[in-house]
Amino acid sequence: MKIGLVDDQKYDLEKLKLSLKNADNLEVIFATSDAEEAYEEIKKDEIDLLITDIEMPSLSGYELADFINSYALNIKVIFVTGHTGFAVHAFELNVLDYIMKPYSKERLFKGINRFLQTNESQGKKGKLVLKQKNEMQIIDKKDIIFAERTGRSTTIFTTDGSYSTYLSLSDLEKVLSTSHFIRSHRAFIINVQYVKNFSIYTKHSYSISFQQTNQTALITKGNLDLLQRHYF
Repeated sequence: MKIGLVDDQKYDLEKLKLSLKNADNLEVIFATSDAEEAYEEIKKDEIDLLITDIEMPSLSGYELADFINSYALNIKVIFVTGHTGFAVHAFELNVLDYIMKPYSKERLFKGINRFLQTNESQGKKGKLVLKQKNEMQIIDKKDIIFAERTGRSTTIFTTDGSYSTYLSLSDLEKVLSTSHFIRSHRAFIINVQYVKNFSIYTKHSYSISFQQTNQTALITKGNLDLLQRHYF
């Protein structure tokens, strides 16, 4: 499990680091007292779990969790805080745990074990199952480049071909909510990891070119602005 740690109080950050030191199957990817630095690390989407304080200068832990939630990054969040007032907002963001300071090492690992149990129970194999009339297609989510809605069907373009399904983009969006996907346009969902470049298509939209396919998708100007701020 890859973990990121954020706390503007250096003593509390050191406590987190020491608590996780020598733990089996855990790797601390970053540990910082600067929330903006943590934000840049989170955008790389290289961690599985973020353990963060809430009240911090510049960016709050709540804002970091909101970013993760808004862009459907596959990162769970545990808040470690000295304040109770954020609890309701925290669980609106579907955070994994809310741990009050001071805490014991056992209490911290109770939250981490909750991550492991959640991960196991959801069976996160990264698979998308498409049930067709006479067969069942199983696709690796990481291989999906983008999806396009045309008429009454949706075409999913992957690194090894395309697949047709009657799933709506709204239904597909829910299934892909834990991966690197955004609804770029009313007719498209894209995987930001495969984006190669953008070119002007109309006054209010851009055409997207991807790696590993010659097919293109569309993104609205507003969504492109969001994408540039948070991913590129």
